[in-house]
Amino acid sequence: MKTIEITQPASTAALYFGALRGGSKKGATVPGLPALTLVRPTLKLDGGHLAQYTKVCGFAPVHGVPPTYPQLLTFPLVMAFFASDECPWPAMGTVHLANRIVQHQSLHPGDTLRVELCTGAVMAHEKGQIFELDLKILRRDELVWQATQSLLRLGVKQPAGVAFAGYVRSDAPLSRQADFSAPANIGRRYGSVSGDRNPIHLWALSARLFGFRRAIAHGMWTQARALAALLPREPLNQAEVAVDFKTPLFLPARATLWTRHQPQNSANAGVLFEVRNSKGDKPHLRGQLSYQKN
Repeated sequence: MKTIEITQPASTAALYFGALRGGSKKGATVPGLPALTLVRPTLKLDGGHLAQYTKVCGFAPVHGVPPTYPQLLTFPLVMAFFASDECPWPAMGTVHLANRIVQHQSLHPGDTLRVELCTGAVMAHEKGQIFELDLKILRRDELVWQATQSLLRLGVKQPAGVAFAGYVRSDAPLSRQADFSAPANIGRRYGSVSGDRNPIHLWALSARLFGFRRAIAHGMWTQARALAALLPREPLNQAEVAVDFKTPLFLPARATLWTRHQPQNSANAGVLFEVRNSKGDKPHLRGQLSYQKN
C-alpha cells in the first residue's frame, strides 16, 4: 500500500482547485480503488475551533467533543485524495451518500492526534459507482475514532462491486420529537468552520450552476444538528452513529426530527432517527445512534 504523509495541508483554495479538476475519467469504470493511505502525523485538537463547530451545529459545551466533530479533521485528507492521481474521479459530481462513525474513546481539546485516510471498497449503485474512504484518528498509537464515508460517483454506467445496501435498514415507525431551522446562510457558516466550501452549499446562484434550485445544507451539518438534540448533555465515552443521506435539504428550511428510542440499560442507549421536511413526509436523512456514557 502506498503511503503519503502530509505534514501541512495545502490551502483550501488549492485543495478545491485540485479536487475539482482531478480525475479526468468522469464516467470511468474501475475494478477498485488503488491501495493508498494519506496521513497527517501530528494534529492538535483545537478548543477554539471546536467551540465554533459546536455553536454552528447547535451542540452545547457540556457535550464535549461530539462524535461528528473529528470528521472535520479528516477533510483536508479527503480533498487531497480527490486532488491526487490515484483518485479516478473529480469531487464535483460525487455525492456523499452515507456515513458511519465509531467513537472508541472520548476526545478532548489539546489532544495530540494522528489522522489517517485509507481507500476502501467499491460497490454498485443504480445511479453510479459507490466508493468508500476509511478514516481513522489515533492518540498515542491507539485508535480512538474511525469512520467510513460512502461516496457515489454519478454517471458510471457499469459500476463494480456488490450492490450497496445502506447502513440503516430498519423501517420502524418514528414519532415527531422536535423542529429546527436551517437558515439561508448555514451552508456558508458551516463551510467556514468545516472547510467544505462546495458551491452547492453557499448561495442559490452558485448552487444553480450545478443543477440545484437553491443552496443545500451540508449532510454532515444536518446530521450534527440532529445529534445536538439527541445526545445526553454530557461527554460520551463510546458512540456509534450511521446515517443514509436521502434527499437535499434546500435552504432556508424548517426541518423536523423524528425518533424511536431503543433503551438498552442505564449506561447504554440507542435511537433511530430521521430528519424530515416541515410536513414530515419527506426524509432528508435516516440514522441510527447508540452510545455509552462516561
